[in-house]
Amino acid sequence: MAVRRIVTNIAATSVDEVQKFYADLFDLKVVMDFGWIVTLASDEVAPTQISIASEGGSGTPVPDLSIEVDDVDDVYQRAKRLGHDIAYELTDEPWGVRRFYLRDPTGKLLNVLAHRA
Repeated sequence: MAVRRIVTNIAATSVDEVQKFYADLFDLKVVMDFGWIVTLASDEVAPTQISIASEGGSGTPVPDLSIEVDDVDDVYQRAKRLGHDIAYELTDEPWGVRRFYLRDPTGKLLNVLAHRA
């Protein structure tokens, strides 16, 4: 048996608002739209992962989603320009990632990160 993919489902009263948040911030494209459900995707292929944690590291809460990007500084600046509240400022963590937290329109806590070289 092999897991082929894991999909994150986010409950939203305004699908359009949440779609816009993720599309604008992460350059994700609509790959399916039935009105009541919209699926966004990138062209990247990544291994399937699930993390189980008692904390988010550095005293932060466990995030609902972790989104790895190629340029976290660019996404951080984009989030600031779009007026999103940053819940945890851009930080170089001792375990080798640079990251920040913000909340999506539904209140989900996002850990946006890049691995440092």
